[in-house]
Amino acid sequence: MAIRIFITGGTFDKEYNELNGQLFFKDTHLHEMLKLGRCRVDTDIRTLMMIDSLEMTEEDRALIVQQCIKSEEDKIVITHGTDTMVETAVVLAKTNINKTIIITGAMIPYKFGSSDGLFNLGSALAFAQTLPVGVYIAMNGKYFNWDNVRKNRQTAQFEELN
Repeated sequence: MAIRIFITGGTFDKEYNELNGQLFFKDTHLHEMLKLGRCRVDTDIRTLMMIDSLEMTEEDRALIVQQCIKSEEDKIVITHGTDTMVETAVVLAKTNINKTIIITGAMIPYKFGSSDGLFNLGSALAFAQTLPVGVYIAMNGKYFNWDNVRKNRQTAQFEELN
């Protein structure tokens, strides 16, 4: 069975406006990233939203939960902004969805050319195939349980709480 990929935006999919220096959303880079990574995993991709995770609302998270519940696939990867992915993981975990859900993102936009997004996406796909049912965050080659992770804003890395 395919792995469902839900796109929500975040740094993963941001573009850079060279004229005013602002980051913005145009379209997802997921298809290009999977092709570049020579992905041979069967995936089904759906864009739910293209927003910065700092702008994500309770309604947005409810949509993510509902789409995970409705998904026929039992392995799900969600691309998400790193600032609030832990909050989304908590909401998903408390819903007790009987699926393996991996949330991943990037610290540097894919379009910058030196993004961690491609590596994080590959790791998330691998973790989705191997981890048991539950909600996880995958960043920088590591996975974290939803209830034992935080983003360290000083080091720009995810780390375990304990």
